[in-house]
Amino acid sequence: MDAATRQIVFVNLAHSFTHYSLLILATAVLAMVVQEPGAFGTLYGPVLALGTGMFVFYGLGSLPMGWLAERFGRPRLMAAFFLGTGAAMVLAGFATGPVTLALALGLMGAFSAIYHPIGTAMLVDAAGSRVGRAMGINGVFGNLGVASAPVVTAALAVALGWRWAFILPGLLCVGAGLLYLREGPGDAAMDKAAGRPFPPIPPAVVRRAVIVLLSLATVSGFVFNAFTLLLPKLIEERLAGSPDLLPVVGMLAFLVTLCGGLTQFTVGRIIDRTTLKRVFMPLALVQMPGLALLSVLDGWAVLPVAGLLAAAIFGQVTVNETMTARYVAPALRAKLYSIRFFVGFLGAAAASPLVGWLHEATGGQGTVLAVLAAFGAVTVACALFFPDRKEELQPELWPQPAPAGAAPAPAE
Repeated sequence: MDAATRQIVFVNLAHSFTHYSLLILATAVLAMVVQEPGAFGTLYGPVLALGTGMFVFYGLGSLPMGWLAERFGRPRLMAAFFLGTGAAMVLAGFATGPVTLALALGLMGAFSAIYHPIGTAMLVDAAGSRVGRAMGINGVFGNLGVASAPVVTAALAVALGWRWAFILPGLLCVGAGLLYLREGPGDAAMDKAAGRPFPPIPPAVVRRAVIVLLSLATVSGFVFNAFTLLLPKLIEERLAGSPDLLPVVGMLAFLVTLCGGLTQFTVGRIIDRTTLKRVFMPLALVQMPGLALLSVLDGWAVLPVAGLLAAAIFGQVTVNETMTARYVAPALRAKLYSIRFFVGFLGAAAASPLVGWLHEATGGQGTVLAVLAAFGAVTVACALFFPDRKEELQPELWPQPAPAGAAPAPAE
């Protein structure tokens, strides 16, 4: 296995651990309020809100990662991700009350913040010309983490108690970090990428793409996080009202989220053959009506609609992350990914308290889904404004820089 392939393998593994760790609480809370009501309380909303700090640090921590990578190197930061995130999960499993749990979750969020700006930049550099395919596969790994979190957490919580739902994956994450160090992490793929020329994209086109990317980041971060957080409780309310059916809830949430993972793989392959906007637009158009419909549905009809929404929301993530690879030069990617994920995770951080508060205020997830449907309109506007340029697939067609003193070439 060459350096670039090894780098892709560990980046994919890190993506799984990132999303898995952030979603343990969403299902574990259903067991915590039953197994230890004296320590954490009996209300879903307040316990779920303990994860707010985790998502805040997850968002804030991504901002300086591009600059930290220049100082310490990307491989060292990835090692810190594995070891720190895993240790924080273990600490969460030993929490004695709301304060210690919130602190452990906050630490987990801070270390998890390393992955997206650093890991995504490493993946793009290692992927070469097959960025879409690499992003699609990476998205599958991320969604395996998202999809497996509810089902594995539910199974562990029922069999061993909710604490082991944090401790066991934490130990596995630490083990992956030790293996990463043993394999001799390097950044050879970055050196390889530095030697590839980047096309001279007109600045006006780049600005337009970046404006859409950053505008979309806040909206998509909020929608993605809120949807994945509310899914286990939504299924429990609409399909399985008994606490004894927690494993069933986890399995159904897994199946719904799996639809998103499969879509990301398909979207990644399509992206390598067409422009981003032509993939982005249909995914954006599904979200607003789908979320509005899900807010009022009950019974088994919830599952196919939730699966379709997972496909659209998760598939869009692959499009979003490929935008930077196509429109931003390699030297600036890590910094832009830091800014893009910082903005996105600020939106994501709002999801945990909002889902908890609205659920307590209204007694269900219908209002939350209606709010998400409104955000779907913003996603459609972003899709309409994004450039649709054939030069994405044929970089040699981008206009060459005009000689000094010449009038600039027209841009879209």
